[in-house]
Amino acid sequence: MSRSRRSVPQVVDNAPPATNNTRLFAPGWTVSPGFFQIKRNNRVANIKSARKRAKQAEKTRLHKMGLRSKLRTNIKNVITAVEKGDKDAAVAAYKAAVPVIDNMINKGVVNKNKAARHKSRLNKMVKSLAA
Repeated sequence: MSRSRRSVPQVVDNAPPATNNTRLFAPGWTVSPGFFQIKRNNRVANIKSARKRAKQAEKTRLHKMGLRSKLRTNIKNVITAVEKGDKDAAVAAYKAAVPVIDNMINKGVVNKNKAARHKSRLNKMVKSLAA
C-alpha cells in the first residue's frame, strides 16, 4: 500500500518587481498584510508552558528585529560617510556606531565575534580615509 502525500503549495512573496521576490516561505506559513508579520501556524503548543514560551519567543523576535535594524543603520551610516570621502562625518558616525554595536552584544542580538569583526572593518575603512 502506498500512501498518498498531500502537496502543500508554497507561498511566494508578492513584493514589488524591483525587490527580490524569489523568497519562498516554508509550507504552512502565511504572509499577513504587514511587511514583517509572518504568522507561523504549523503547530500549536498544547502544554501551557510551551504556549507561554512560544509567545515569549515571538515577542523577543519582534523586539530584536528593531534592534538589528538599528545596528544595521549605524553600520550603513559609517559606510556611506566613508564612500563620500568625508573623514569628519565618518569618524563621528564610527564613534556613534561603536556603543550601539557593543549594546547589541549585551542584548544578545549579535555574537561578540561578529561585533568585533564589524568594528574592526569599520575602523579600517575610517582609517583608510586619513591616508
